[in-house]
Amino acid sequence: MMMRKSTPTGREGTTRFGLEIRLLAAGTLPRRNWDRASSPPFGLRTTLNPLYVLPCCPAKYVALKIQKSAAQFVQAALHEIEVLSVIADEDISNSRCVVRLVDHFKHTGPNGQHLCMVLEFLGDSLLRMMKYNRYKGIELNKVREICICILIGLDYLHRELGIIHTDLKPENILLSNTIDPDKDPVRSGASPILERPEGNLYTSVTMSIIEKKLKRRARRAAAKISGQRSSTGGATTKPERSMEGIDVQCKIVDFGNACWADKPFAEEIQTRQYRAPEVILQSGYSFSVDMWSFACTAFELATGDMMFAPKGGQGFSEDEDHLALMMELLGKIPKKVKLQHPHSHRGARSKDLFDKYGDLKRIRRLKFWPLVKLLMDKYKFSEADAREFSEFLAPLLDFVPENRPTAQQCLEHPWLSMRRSSAQNEMANKMSNSSNIQKVETGMRNLQIKVGK
Repeated sequence: MMMRKSTPTGREGTTRFGLEIRLLAAGTLPRRNWDRASSPPFGLRTTLNPLYVLPCCPAKYVALKIQKSAAQFVQAALHEIEVLSVIADEDISNSRCVVRLVDHFKHTGPNGQHLCMVLEFLGDSLLRMMKYNRYKGIELNKVREICICILIGLDYLHRELGIIHTDLKPENILLSNTIDPDKDPVRSGASPILERPEGNLYTSVTMSIIEKKLKRRARRAAAKISGQRSSTGGATTKPERSMEGIDVQCKIVDFGNACWADKPFAEEIQTRQYRAPEVILQSGYSFSVDMWSFACTAFELATGDMMFAPKGGQGFSEDEDHLALMMELLGKIPKKVKLQHPHSHRGARSKDLFDKYGDLKRIRRLKFWPLVKLLMDKYKFSEADAREFSEFLAPLLDFVPENRPTAQQCLEHPWLSMRRSSAQNEMANKMSNSSNIQKVETGMRNLQIKVGK
């Protein structure tokens, strides 16, 4: 959103490493008393061998998440299976906008024993959808639809199960279908087997690095094109990509970092750009950290930019820049949030970050830019859209965690029920521009020009 000196270097992820995702037909799940498959699926050969075929429902597709055999990865997988099992048991109808665990099993291969999770097949991530849209803001009606799905999922996790996701972000929300129907094996009729590429395999870590590099490259290219356009008076750009017809129904995925609200197991949670202030200050956390991440995600969908993209610089840390960016957008952090809690480690970092007046020690000058003004000035929202969207987001970005609305309360917010056609949006923009012109004309009429004798 706003930078001090440089652009972000990419997403610092807390994604659980050491796994591979494969797509296969549900009939190829390993079970005793099933017919042995004639050959291993998706070209894994010795990695997942032998496998068995389930005769029923041969057209069903699933994703297979294969964990590495190292002890730390096995422990993480067992935890994720425990969480996903509870989610699946309580969501019999599979309607709560959270990924469903179909099955899980162990496989012994040349590299040891692997835990494998069989998950329902879903489509592209919201990050890939934003990339498809060339990191431009997505039409607000679609943002509303996505927000409703995420909130249904969060309400289920928080209120009914007592689970905090702790790593909500566009990468961890998947569409129910792929963006391009031709790349969807369910809709295109393609083979359910995803063959391994020849040579070295890309692990999820490698793919994550590639994704980061592509995003940085895309942003640099966009900035370069923007500069050329302003200097040359216009330049050829790629044609607009239509989002019409894209089904934005989606589900929350990746519970490798999730925890029970009464059993938090790590102080540092969340991917950097979606991290809540109380996590930075080590003041303890609860469900409200997911609501902060949700607000950051909604903003990113609507604008194409991360809400906060901090970067350390000369004399200040990434955490300090992050807090400064928050304050520039949302105002000063209340004293009770910054104060260190006596007789505990809560807020233990406050003393290092803030002086006795409550100001950041190493970043003294802040440039305040309120959310509604940012949406209008930088992202060219109409006054009505900017006001309504900021009214939806602002409570979720309250520095006091207890003041943030729950997912259930957010689902009742009027912004989610608003629907505007393209023509109505255009009219709102025209009315906003007309209002601004009238203000200027009124100001001009009130000017008194005195001519010296």
